[in-house]
Amino acid sequence: MFAWLKNLFRSHAPAGTRFEPVEYKGFTIIPEPGAEGGQYRLQGRIVQQHNGETREYRLIRADLLPGAELAAELMVAKAQRLIDENGEQLFD
Repeated sequence: MFAWLKNLFRSHAPAGTRFEPVEYKGFTIIPEPGAEGGQYRLQGRIVQQHNGETREYRLIRADLLPGAELAAELMVAKAQRLIDENGEQLFD
């Protein structure tokens, strides 16, 4: 529950660090924190294969965080919430 707090004290990942995709309810969440002014913007992609087609939703938030790991973890949490609230309508 307080994993994000522990991340505040971890070393910051260098720019360009790749984070593992997370599978969630038939969607793939790909965290891609963006380095910005010494902080990291919460951003990434939500991808789904549907009828042989790849559908993608870019998630970019105003949130700036002190570490890439924290930005990636919170991006996954926000993406999961979006999926729970919108499901496949996310791509409409």
